[in-house]
Amino acid sequence: MAAPRSSSRTAAKQPSKIPQVSWREPRPAPLVLVSGPEEICAERAIAGIRDYLRAEDPALEVSDIRADDYAPGTLLAMTSPSLFGEPRLVRVSGVERCSDAFLQEAVSYLDQPQDGATVILRHTGASVRGKKLLDALRAGTGEGIEIACPAIKRDGDRVDFAAGEFKAAKKRIQPSALRALVSAFADDLTELAAACQQLIGDVEGDVTDDIVTKYYGGRVEVSAFVVADTAIAGRYGEALISLRHALSSGADPVPMVAAFAMKLRTMARVAGNREPSRQLAQRLGMKDWQVDRARRDLAGWNERSLGLAIQATARADAEVKGASRDPIFALERMVTVIATRRPFGEE
Repeated sequence: MAAPRSSSRTAAKQPSKIPQVSWREPRPAPLVLVSGPEEICAERAIAGIRDYLRAEDPALEVSDIRADDYAPGTLLAMTSPSLFGEPRLVRVSGVERCSDAFLQEAVSYLDQPQDGATVILRHTGASVRGKKLLDALRAGTGEGIEIACPAIKRDGDRVDFAAGEFKAAKKRIQPSALRALVSAFADDLTELAAACQQLIGDVEGDVTDDIVTKYYGGRVEVSAFVVADTAIAGRYGEALISLRHALSSGADPVPMVAAFAMKLRTMARVAGNREPSRQLAQRLGMKDWQVDRARRDLAGWNERSLGLAIQATARADAEVKGASRDPIFALERMVTVIATRRPFGEE
């Protein structure tokens, strides 16, 4: 019996020989492939290229083409030089649904891109349609670059995204405030991006927990990481309040302890190491920002207090998994040890 054909409708990506450019720092080229499913990143990249070209020449002509509803000859007509030689930007949407006519003409265009024209090809990766065009462009046919916009789904990816928004604006936000903000918009990246931009535009100085609560308090559900950040910072009373708020909102004690354990493990790996953040992050398999945050978290900690915190977390982990009849007390004891930096009950 013949092997069944794959039912996947996602375009397989071939190794690319053209420059890869970040969507946060887009730049024009005769041919620009904006690939991947994350629409907000793609929109930013495409708008950034438009603004770049318009800043160079306000007379920029901007045209749009739908690859799935394509009239033969349109691509060449829109990229051909005008009477006065203005630069042209042609934005092509729906390449993953492109017609045969567009595919044929676009592949031919790769060999002879028009002078003064920038063509942006938007392919979400939702299907294999247009693969011939993508493979040819990635193989180096023509003068192209690729701007990848992969899906942002995991919590860590959303934290990276939000942190990047503030970094790009040269705006500082407290780690716990960042976590709270991401938790408030965990299901909608577009709204998270809008919230970041609102805080960047409205707030003078650093963005703190209080500011995030003021703006989005109605949406913020206290996450395990917010509780952990507060306790590790030594804010004992606030940490207990955050813990009770999280539990009353339905937080599970097991992942709560796991969040503490993850942060403390990171702190222990970073503690005492003076390597540059990027070098240390590469060696430990971490991100630069994770190393920087762990170093900030280590302020006020020493080897003894960090050891006590790790022991308290290990004990709480066992207790919330069945070794104790009162998991809430186990959590409160763990938070007390971590936030006060001393054994439980010590005055």
